[in-house]
Amino acid sequence: MTNSTSQPSGTAMRPQTAAKKLGIYLPATPESFRDGAITHAQLRELQNDPPQWLQELRREGPHPRPVVAQKLGISVTALKKNDLDRPLTTAEIKDLLADQPEWLRAARTQLAQSREEAAKPESSDQQASKEA
Repeated sequence: MTNSTSQPSGTAMRPQTAAKKLGIYLPATPESFRDGAITHAQLRELQNDPPQWLQELRREGPHPRPVVAQKLGISVTALKKNDLDRPLTTAEIKDLLADQPEWLRAARTQLAQSREEAAKPESSDQQASKEA
């Protein structure tokens, strides 16, 4: 994965972008990943045939905020509100889920309710205004 280009070209991306697309925490990646641009072909290869370091990072963490929020079943905003705005390992996430603090239960309920509301069909008021 060594690439001598420090700035991405039109066919490459910065390591931060590639890490985001892979759902991994950039500081936990190997230096060879962090130090060079990643081509789209290299990204596809990492997605389709992840090397050992990527498999382990995805399995054990540390995980970036969006992944932590997804695994906890809450929003990133809820993480920030409750001072968990940092990478967490899989073990830390499992511990939180096993012994959920009140804020986590409330955030999980709130997210579930907002998803249910978003999935509901349009209300009759909205239908009436469309028909008018």
